[in-house]
Parts: sequence; structure tokens; C-alpha cells
Amino acid sequence: MASEELAQKLQRRLQLEESGAAVEGEAAAAGRGEEAAGDEAERSCLTASAGAELSAKLCRRQDINEGAAQPRRAAVFNPYTEFKEFSRRQIKDMERMFRLYDSGHDGYIDLMELKLMMEKLGAPQTHLGLKNMIKEVDEDFDGKLSFREFLLIFHKAAAGELEEDSGLLTLAKLSEIDVSIEGVKGAKNFFEAKVQALSSASKFEAEIKAEQDERKREEEERKHRRAAFRELKSAFTQ
Repeated sequence: MASEELAQKLQRRLQLEESGAAVEGEAAAAGRGEEAAGDEAERSCLTASAGAELSAKLCRRQDINEGAAQPRRAAVFNPYTEFKEFSRRQIKDMERMFRLYDSGHDGYIDLMELKLMMEKLGAPQTHLGLKNMIKEVDEDFDGKLSFREFLLIFHKAAAGELEEDSGLLTLAKLSEIDVSIEGVKGAKNFFEAKVQALSSASKFEAEIKAEQDERKREEEERKHRRAAFRELKSAFTQ
């Protein structure tokens, strides 16, 4: 009797265990289904995102090819290596002039600042004329001049790439920056001859040395003035 009851209990437990295993199997299968659905949704989302990014890049490339946009440039550039036709002193003069008329101190010369600049140079321009001036060198289409775009004005003037009636050529001629000892029109031949006669590297080094020598001379003069002042002072205190 006891053995029969024990057998029934064992059979009952076996049935319960088999039933529990089946439930766990169903739950696991359901969980795998939900996980697969989640992975599929995530993949779909990523695919859509990648597709949108690729589409934007393709549109950007098409605009560049059609001339409706310009390739993005690095925010920082080296004017001494990019504009090798100008000396260090000329580029520094251009930078001082740029900062002088960048009254907003935001690193750009906007339409109103260019208007004031041309008026001070004695060649006022119309509103349309000012917009056309910016448009000639506005590579990023932001409607204002960065320092690099400002240097392009003198680069184009030196290369003879500006029309005679161009407001930018007027700016280059009226500025105090001497783009060439031969004048704006003869600058192209002047620069070509200079590049052939002297490499950019040696020219760069020579200018740095000249500046160092000038600073050394100024320091020596200051020392002499201080020594003379001390001698004069000691003469009065004796």
C-alpha cells in the first residue's frame, strides 16, 4: 500500500516537473521572439539612420559638383604656407587691417563692416556692390568675409584675377598693403620671378631672422638707454 502511494507521488511529481519544463520552454521561446523582434527593430532603425546620413552626404557631394556648395575647410589654416606669394610682413599687415575693420571682433567682416571699410578708403559702394564684393570670395556662402577670404582678395589681385571695375580690386589698390613693388597689375610676374629666385622655406627663414635681429637691436638700444639713465641718475645723487 505504502509502495503504491509512493509510486503515485513520484508519478505526480514527474508530471509537475514535465509541465514546468514545458512552461519554461514556452517562456524562453517567447523571450527569444521578443529579443529577435527588438534586434530587428534596432537594425531597421540603424539602417534608416545610415540611409539618411548617406543620402545627406550624397546630396552634399552633388551640390559641390554642381558648384552650389564648396567643400568644407578646416577652421584653422596657416596663411604663411597657403599664401606663399606674400611675405610674413605683408600677411601681418593684412591681419592688422582685417582686425581693424572687424569691429564686432567675431573673426569676420560683415556687410556693414565692409561698407565702413570702403567709405574710409574713399571708395564707397552701393549695397549691391558690397554684396557682389563679398560674393567674389565667399567660399562658404555665409555672406561675410573670414580672414582667409580676406587674403583671397589680395591673392586674386596679385594674380590678376580681378576685373578692372571690381570693388575688390579697388580695395586692394587703396589699401596701405603693398602687395608688390611692381603694383597690383605687375604682381603676377613679380611673384613668379621671386618664387623662382628664392624658395619659400629660405624666404621664410630669412624673414624670421630679420625680425629676430630687429628685436635684438631694439633690446640693445633699450639697454643703452637704461645704462645712460642710471649714469645720469648717479650723477645727480652724488
